[in-house]
Amino acid sequence: MKRGGTDEQKRAAGESAADAVSDGIVVGLGTGSTTAYAIRELGRRVDAGLDIEGIPTSYQSRQLAREIGIPLTTLDDARPEVAIDGADQVAGGTLIKGGGAAHAREKVVDAAADRLLVVVDPTKEGDVLDHPVPVEVLPDARRTVADAVADLGGDPQLRAAERKDGPVVTDNGNLVLDCDFGEIGDAATLASDLSALPGVLEHGLFVDLADEIHCGTADGVRVTRL
Repeated sequence: MKRGGTDEQKRAAGESAADAVSDGIVVGLGTGSTTAYAIRELGRRVDAGLDIEGIPTSYQSRQLAREIGIPLTTLDDARPEVAIDGADQVAGGTLIKGGGAAHAREKVVDAAADRLLVVVDPTKEGDVLDHPVPVEVLPDARRTVADAVADLGGDPQLRAAERKDGPVVTDNGNLVLDCDFGEIGDAATLASDLSALPGVLEHGLFVDLADEIHCGTADGVRVTRL
């Protein structure tokens, strides 16, 4: 699968999803480079008078929303009518997420929303899911979960930090195993199997959550309603 769409494609997808946000609602704010374009567009609209509140899914999206003036709330106080989030891969409406290690909080917010709008570029689309599935695990369960993933047919790799020694640590204080299952024929069953493993906080398979896919292309935005 190809990687890395253009900034123009990502911007088009993000701004298309932002168009679906109306006055007076609560919006789930996902994480990632494409979602950041949506958040920035919402910030411009807030500055022009749009009345919304955002529920961020990560430190990254929280900081960006604060910088551009989007009022924030939490799931303790509100439920999002719409969530906007990206994906590492999408096939048939099922997503793999977690490249930014925020998939646990993303899934909580995205599942709570009435509608989930997914923003991607064409490099994230595929006929079948084959991207490694991020699995957030308790540190003490790293080895036992890795062994169980191998029993399920996966190849688990502890995600290493890029700019420091040691592994990636999530906002929740956990580790991430990137689990390569090859082509995933039955995402729902794999999702259930991963969720059942002791020590797994959350995995990056998002099944039956997306309502719309906004894909930015060279010719505009292709919106698929599911």
